[in-house]
Amino acid sequence: MEASLTARDRVGIQDFVLLDAHTSETAFLDNLRKRFHENLIYTYIGTLLVSVNPYRELDMYSKKQMDTYMGVNFFELPPHIYALADNVFRTMLSECNNHFILISGESGAGKTEASKKVLQFYAVSCPSTKVLNNVRDRLVLSNPVLEAFGNAKTLKNDNSSRFGKYMDIQFDHQGGAVGGHILSYLLEKSRVVHQNHGERNFHIFYQLVEGGEEDLLRWLGLERNCQNYNYLVQGNCTKVSSINDKNDWKTVRKALSVIDFSEGDTENLFGIIASVLHLGNIKFEADHRGYASLNNNQEMQWVSKLLGIPAQVLQQGLTHRKIEAKTEEVFSPFSVDHAVYARDALAKAIYGRTFNWLVNRINESLANKDSSRKTVIGLLDIYGFEVFNVNSFEQFCINYCNEKLQQLFIELTLKSEQEEYKLEGIEWEPVPYFNNKIICDLVEAKHKGIISLLDEECLRPGEATDLTFLEKMEEKIGGHPHFVTHKLADQKTRKTLERGDFRLLHYAGEVTYCVVGFLDKNNDLLYRNGKEVMRQSKNTIIRLCFPSTEPDSKRRPETVVTQFKSSLVGLTDILLSKEPWYVRCIKPNEAKQPGRFDDVLVRHQVKYLGLMEHLRVRRAGFAYRRKYEIFLQRYKPLCPDTWPNWRGTAAEGVRCLIKYLGYRSDEYKMGRTKIFIRHPKTLFATEDAFQVCKHKLATRIQAKYKGYRVKGDFQKQREAATKIENCWRGLMARKEREKRAWAVKVIKKFIKGFMTRNQPACIDNSEYLAYVRQNYLTRLKENLPKTVLEKDAWLTPPPIMQEASQLLKKIYIRHMVWKYVHGVSVQKKGQVLSFMFLKMCDFTEGEEDISIKVLQLIGPECIKYSVPVVKYDRNGFRPRLRQLIFTLEAAYLVEEAKIKQRIECFPWGSLFHGVSLQYLTPPLFFQGDLVLQCDYLFEALTKLSVIANKQNCIRVVQGSVRFDIQPGREGFVDFKSGQESMVYRAKNGHLMVVSVSRRTSVTN
Repeated sequence: MEASLTARDRVGIQDFVLLDAHTSETAFLDNLRKRFHENLIYTYIGTLLVSVNPYRELDMYSKKQMDTYMGVNFFELPPHIYALADNVFRTMLSECNNHFILISGESGAGKTEASKKVLQFYAVSCPSTKVLNNVRDRLVLSNPVLEAFGNAKTLKNDNSSRFGKYMDIQFDHQGGAVGGHILSYLLEKSRVVHQNHGERNFHIFYQLVEGGEEDLLRWLGLERNCQNYNYLVQGNCTKVSSINDKNDWKTVRKALSVIDFSEGDTENLFGIIASVLHLGNIKFEADHRGYASLNNNQEMQWVSKLLGIPAQVLQQGLTHRKIEAKTEEVFSPFSVDHAVYARDALAKAIYGRTFNWLVNRINESLANKDSSRKTVIGLLDIYGFEVFNVNSFEQFCINYCNEKLQQLFIELTLKSEQEEYKLEGIEWEPVPYFNNKIICDLVEAKHKGIISLLDEECLRPGEATDLTFLEKMEEKIGGHPHFVTHKLADQKTRKTLERGDFRLLHYAGEVTYCVVGFLDKNNDLLYRNGKEVMRQSKNTIIRLCFPSTEPDSKRRPETVVTQFKSSLVGLTDILLSKEPWYVRCIKPNEAKQPGRFDDVLVRHQVKYLGLMEHLRVRRAGFAYRRKYEIFLQRYKPLCPDTWPNWRGTAAEGVRCLIKYLGYRSDEYKMGRTKIFIRHPKTLFATEDAFQVCKHKLATRIQAKYKGYRVKGDFQKQREAATKIENCWRGLMARKEREKRAWAVKVIKKFIKGFMTRNQPACIDNSEYLAYVRQNYLTRLKENLPKTVLEKDAWLTPPPIMQEASQLLKKIYIRHMVWKYVHGVSVQKKGQVLSFMFLKMCDFTEGEEDISIKVLQLIGPECIKYSVPVVKYDRNGFRPRLRQLIFTLEAAYLVEEAKIKQRIECFPWGSLFHGVSLQYLTPPLFFQGDLVLQCDYLFEALTKLSVIANKQNCIRVVQGSVRFDIQPGREGFVDFKSGQESMVYRAKNGHLMVVSVSRRTSVTN
């Protein structure tokens, strides 16, 4: 809380106890308004929490927010319902005692939502196991079930609780939720049969009709239209924009399964709800004698089916009353009005008892099976003070309940204050406050209180009416200062009262009640034969609600108000046995609009919730109290002696601190464990001084911290630089050592390899020899001969590369020749050949291949050259193997030992008119009318050119070659490419030569 005191001018003060004008309602409202407009809906009055309904979703209930408030000092964070829930939980664990949280406020102020938030917080914050999670889920999901059956739309609230609920949550010694128990108070049963205009019946009826499955509705005999049911349309408000009945139906169905309702229980429960709707549609007509008779047999049949009661028995129970005489029983028929009353009474009894069964069934599912001692946190979600335009019996009971709780609230608050003062050794000063015991006595006093008078009027024989009850009150309590009627009022007040009204001056203000219906609602009688009819039901829930063991005393049962009074006494006893905590819920406007703050409405609620009374009690002595340790921890910077560390006890430190601050003796008191500050201005002055000091300290701490951080960073950087330098040097030294070791190893291997280089390859010289090979090939690559003429310039190889060098030399020379030859044109080739032929010397070769007989026939002629050829005949081109021999005098064609043809060549010029060359495969050689094929064409032509001494007569021919077969007759040789070399006679009579690659053909 102290952390936000600096923002108090903008967002208000978080604790009303610190208000200067604590007795001013205006100051109280101003503070509440400031916080409301800042979406700060929670404010403290000490440990009491004031909650203003924002009428919109606020981002303050997330799991993260729950974690923030878990285990935190109550005043350490801004006010929140999670802070209160956590403080209650931790106090319960530490002190091992029981506590309760009283949530109160008028309808629509957010009481139900507040109780949900508390349950959700405990569901998240408590220890979690499989068993504990099961209990937790049942605790949380019991809410939507009870809301469906016990809440309804009213004029002031779309989800108003029409019953009081007290829930005990049981915890084990570790804080785990192990069980729970629910008590309900004064269900508004009259709502089942009657609703004011603009209001609805209980939610479950609309949820069943709107959201029920088609098969279920068919089985229940219901239609999906609320307008068809008399009990649902009296308020003329079946649809509400803020309520989604279909979705709520799904939630209820899921919750029933989690709470462990069996399928049979669920069917019986919905059958009872549907039977109430059918019961409301039963109508009566007067017969010829004026007695009630049924005219809607179908609705009766559905009620009979759903409740398992014979139709005749049910019909008699609705139209007759059983009267017991001394020796016999007589059934007296009802009039129509009495029949309607009996029908509605039965509907209210069925629903009311079913609701009680539902609460008990939930309690069975929440029951803790472990009998060991448990600590308890109770949640009391009770109706708030209600003031309507027309206030009836229900409002009287509700406001009486609030009077009792207010009395208890003041007593417990004063008691807790007195105890704290006594424990701390502070003298208690009596606090003046309004004691509402006078009002409680007016209502509940024996024999002369309103409740006693109402019961007497209900029980007395004779014709008792609501007006006779009013007259009796005027007679018995007419002189009470808090009671007034039209008859007793002065002239001015009478104008505001009807003749059937009475007015009570409650602690929260005046409330005018209309006595009409008080007696009927208080009696709430169900005829005896109605109970007997219900006991014949086959519906297991109805049989439990109307047990046969229920005593059938002829004495009238207790009235509703007496039962309610007894339950309040029991509730008071329960609350007095526990430590109290309070949540006061406030509705900011009647229109349920976010951001709108109605001062008149809020002022009224502040008054009747007793917030000003509570504030006065809290401020009666001292506005602020804190433990010495907390106070010293926050404000010790203000004193040089306590800053930064105090060596003594906390109490001594606080005493030293306030002495330095100059507190006057009447401004504070020193208790045993706490300091008490009387006036808020003293605390605010201390807080303002702390804020100034805090900025100075922050600057000094910041400077010291920055210096510390910079120095630390420098030292870290220096250490890091040294480490990096050492690591780098070590790394470089290791690398250098590795390089040297590698170099030594390589040099050793090189020397050893050099020494064994001439030995066969082995491990010792393999790397050296590889290096020699690589080095030689690298140098050879850079020093290759550029032309064939430089072939002797080949690089001298090492011994190991001799063989490889010779092979490479041959391959490279061939490559240069091939490259040169393919780069020479055809004309250039002819010139080169001619030049070569001229330079060639005479030679004789191949004589050993010539037959001796042929050599004898040739005789003295000197053989210059011989070569094997194939001769093709002029007619038909038949191939014949021959040998061509050149001498100085003639040319011979020889077949083995025979000379087939002698061509006189002397002088050679007469023979050698010219030679035609054609590239073909195999080569052909033509001379005159001879067609020859020669495999050594260039050699033959060279010899022929040298012998004839005619080097310029060679002619290269492209295409076909023409030759003379005989005078006047020509022949042709054609050439083409193919996949296989062959020579044959074509169909056109030409000699066809098929070649794969290019060669040379010669004609002469």
